[in-house]
Amino acid sequence: MSTPTSNYVNCAGRELHYMEWGAGHAETVVAWHGLARTGRDMDPIAAELSARWRVICPDTIGRGLSQWSADPAREYSLEFYERLAVALLDQLGIEHCHWLGTSMGGAIGLKAAAGALRGRIRRLVLNDIGPELAAPAVERIRAYAGTPPAFATVSELEQFFRTVYKPYGWLPDAQWRALTESSTRRLPDGRVTPHYDPAMVQQFVHHPDDYTQWEAWDRLDIPVLVLRGEASDLLLPEVADAMRVRGPRAVVATIAGCGHAPALNTPDQIALVERFFAA
Repeated sequence: MSTPTSNYVNCAGRELHYMEWGAGHAETVVAWHGLARTGRDMDPIAAELSARWRVICPDTIGRGLSQWSADPAREYSLEFYERLAVALLDQLGIEHCHWLGTSMGGAIGLKAAAGALRGRIRRLVLNDIGPELAAPAVERIRAYAGTPPAFATVSELEQFFRTVYKPYGWLPDAQWRALTESSTRRLPDGRVTPHYDPAMVQQFVHHPDDYTQWEAWDRLDIPVLVLRGEASDLLLPEVADAMRVRGPRAVVATIAGCGHAPALNTPDQIALVERFFAA
């Protein structure tokens, strides 16, 4: 297990923060987080993968320690996130990589692997995301992400995270605390709230078709592993079944005890990803 470093880089005119693990390795894994999360969610799996790979875990614009957008209607979109991904790889001198993406991070990887990073992404892991999303789940996520609550104490914020992210599956207390402390910002009135720019949900208003990606899916010609939470309300079983038989004909693994999305923090989940990237 390597010691990670915290870094900043300018991509497409915006400052991005990223964590880097296993800096000495020749091969790279890009691990990109979900819609309202940060790259620190990838700490558990990045720590293990870093024994063999250099692992880059960015904070998307508007999340974590990355810059917020001055043009949210345009920049909070998969098209701009793809631009950021290309710029990040170019800045870091990464010619080829494997891609691990949870939810939105997987959608960015899917779009990029079929588009601007075609030929540069060698293997793709999609964590509970596909080329079609269930509308009720999207509305559920928008409901809590679009109007983030504020609390007097960090302990209260942790209880909120434990509730809304219960579908992640089992996390030990230390990981819940780490998730909270890496996802907190303090408001001018002293209360604490989730880290991100609430305007990032404008993506669903200004880019309503962003997550419909069957055309991109059918263009993929690389190995794809899909991890589907057993109780996921976002990636429905019929969509996962279609992903098995069209496009790159993905391998789909069902993760027991999880909904949207598996936390990628247990030995079994990590081993699935390790074996796939090492194949």
